[in-house]
Amino acid sequence: MLRFMPVGDSMTIGSAGEHTWRYRMWQHLRATCGGPFAVVGPRETLYDKATDTPTSYEYADPDFPHFHLAGWGEGWLHMAPLIGEAVHAHRADVLLVSLGLIDLGFYTNATQTADNMRSFVARARTAKPSVRMVFLPVIPNVRARSDAPFATEVALFNELQAKAVADLDDPRSPLLLASLPESYDVTHDTYDGTHPNASGEHKIAGAFAGAMHQAWGVGGEYDEDGSDSSSFSASDDQRAGGGSRYRAPHSSLRRSAWR
Repeated sequence: MLRFMPVGDSMTIGSAGEHTWRYRMWQHLRATCGGPFAVVGPRETLYDKATDTPTSYEYADPDFPHFHLAGWGEGWLHMAPLIGEAVHAHRADVLLVSLGLIDLGFYTNATQTADNMRSFVARARTAKPSVRMVFLPVIPNVRARSDAPFATEVALFNELQAKAVADLDDPRSPLLLASLPESYDVTHDTYDGTHPNASGEHKIAGAFAGAMHQAWGVGGEYDEDGSDSSSFSASDDQRAGGGSRYRAPHSSLRRSAWR
């Protein structure tokens, strides 16, 4: 069984009322993975804008395993010190990582951010030498249209991240760099110039799915309408650990979930 852990910033944790790209990925893996899998992580909630706290369980569809390691306003700087314990505690096999925008916007320059990314990889591998990782390049947000220095830092970090993935790739712990989501446009694929709306969620999930399918044969081609070409039968669902519908209780004691 493969255990997937989504890792990210506000685009990954999402806010109250959203599906999140994590939900779109779960739907895709249910339809195409070809075997049992789990979504794992130390956190479950969405960000609540009304209270400015990550305490909401108001997913647009709560019936999925919504575990993750993501935080509103958190980046590589914050996740690198946490990833080792998270991988160890939840036995993650594959990390789906979308980080960097918040770092470059508020905390670190491109070189410093790349250093934190390399630290993240090292700490994850210390916890589990066979862990696999898929990285999404930073998607420039609306700020990059008017802030040339910021746009330059985003482009430079994406180059440095690509170099780090090439340098650090190891057959025992393979690394993948996903492609920037095809045709992603901050006007049409976000609700505020940064955070994905439904179409943006699909495109982010599709970028991760495409990388894993092409490089590792995990899952299948991503289909935005959910009608993936292959699907599990009822018996497959049962072998994978339960029915196709899932509702997590509002408890921090639940750390992982079957599909």
